[in-house]
Amino acid sequence: MNNNINKNRWLILFVVVMVTFMCTLDGSIVNVALPVMSKVLDVTTSGIQLIVTSYLIVIAATILVFGRLGDILGKVRVFKFGLVLFTLGSLFCGLTSSFSLLVLARIIQGIGAAGCMANNQGIITAVFPANERGRALGTTGTFVALGSLVGPPLGGLIVGAFSWEYIFLINVPVGCIIFFLALKILPKSNRTVAGKLDVTGAVLFMLAIIPLFAAIGKGQEIGFSQPIVLSGFFIAIIAFIAFVLVEKKKAEPLLDLEIFKNKLFSLSLFCGFLTFVAIFCTNIIQPFYFQDVLAYSPSFAGLVLMISPIILTVVSPFSGYLSDKIGSEMLTFAGLLMTSLALLLMSTLNDHSSLTIIVIYIAVLSVGNGLFQSPNNSLIMSTVPKHKLGIAGSTNALIRNLGMVCGIALSTTLLYNRMSDKIGYPVTDYVVGRNDAFVYGMSIVYIVAAAICMIGAVLTAYRLLNRKSRREDIVILEEIKK
Repeated sequence: MNNNINKNRWLILFVVVMVTFMCTLDGSIVNVALPVMSKVLDVTTSGIQLIVTSYLIVIAATILVFGRLGDILGKVRVFKFGLVLFTLGSLFCGLTSSFSLLVLARIIQGIGAAGCMANNQGIITAVFPANERGRALGTTGTFVALGSLVGPPLGGLIVGAFSWEYIFLINVPVGCIIFFLALKILPKSNRTVAGKLDVTGAVLFMLAIIPLFAAIGKGQEIGFSQPIVLSGFFIAIIAFIAFVLVEKKKAEPLLDLEIFKNKLFSLSLFCGFLTFVAIFCTNIIQPFYFQDVLAYSPSFAGLVLMISPIILTVVSPFSGYLSDKIGSEMLTFAGLLMTSLALLLMSTLNDHSSLTIIVIYIAVLSVGNGLFQSPNNSLIMSTVPKHKLGIAGSTNALIRNLGMVCGIALSTTLLYNRMSDKIGYPVTDYVVGRNDAFVYGMSIVYIVAAAICMIGAVLTAYRLLNRKSRREDIVILEEIKK
């Protein structure tokens, strides 16, 4: 390893995690501003979700492409390109007052974020020696989780003090400073591999992701039985099947499907997906509950939501340390169990719930999430060989963003479906004077989110019991041999 790179490895980690934090942050920072933005831009509550989902969908659709381009062109080069595009997209978001142009700017942001997030773990893997790599990758995972949780409270504080445009404009000076540091600190060149981009696989994957979530979003507005919505689902399914068949035959596939034969890797990814679905169900609902039902100001709602990242900052490093000592599996099980309990508790919230109860429930949820995230990331990255760490990192980021998008789609669909049932006619927005309908819909969302988390907990418990059983069998065999 180059001595200069070795000496600057912690500064390199700082640059990488700051960019990762910003990209993840922008997936959730607008959540608390959505009620304000829907009024200013004259868009319905269900329609304004496109500001969040367009960003996440683009990341999910392009992240594998940028991961492969990082292997071909150099991870640092693609990472820096992504940072520039993300910063420009943030500038465009803050300067426009048109909903359509704002969605376009978010798409530019998403493409840039995908370039960064596809290559962050590969850069860290190349820079850090084996005895420090786990800690560095764990730090990245913690900042990913922090970014998704800091977003809503920080967005609330910014909207309360200034206006919604500044939740995007704040990225511009930060992005410029980090890009300058990246030019100075990141390795000037890094090893690339001969090969070419699997264009067919890339197109098929985008055709699987974009129509799927476009259909989910449109289905919330016009109903899931409409021909245009069903067509979107059909295209997505056919494209995904074709993608899998093509990737199996490719010598240089966009996604190496062999990696999923590792059961521990696949199960850890699936549990991570379930957790992000559940957490984003709460992230998208809470701002509307605080501002519309409880009449909190955006800034005060932001302060309440800040509890979660503060707790996560304390719990995540501790759970990472414990996972090195006692293993990750027990901690992921405990985390999923506690998260499920917290979501069930939150399903009891109503328009008369005290701030103390809300804070306690958020704290329980945050501790559970903190116990799960770092050990699960360690499990994912420790179950693959070194030459597949880049693939594992990109796949992990992809699954995480799919979880976020699914969480948003699931929560809003359930919320408005149950509200419509309660009120007696279709609604796609908060109805003034009908707090009871919102609380009813919110309760159902939290119960479903708890059930989703519990599935992950059951799968983890099954894996733990099987591991214990295998160990006992080995001990018995050894005793027989004696």
